[in-house]
Amino acid sequence: MNISITEQRVLHMLAQGGTIRHERNPNGKIVHVVCNTLDRSLLSDCTFDIIGKLRRKRLTVSRNSGSNSISAIGRRSVGRQLSNRTA
Repeated sequence: MNISITEQRVLHMLAQGGTIRHERNPNGKIVHVVCNTLDRSLLSDCTFDIIGKLRRKRLTVSRNSGSNSISAIGRRSVGRQLSNRTA
């Protein structure tokens, strides 16, 4: 499956325990997406379009209308990488 670098970055963030939260307007339409890493900092690469691509490819899943997390397909499709965090 073809996954762009930005999509891979978001999937790695999700695999490390991050979440994708969306804000809805009163009509129920998603208007804003916020991507939090495990340490609750924001990921700037995460846009509405990227999230839409990941959902269409079934790489992320939302349970009970909650925040999006990585799916089993997403875990298999993203390659293993060392963490870029410094210890």
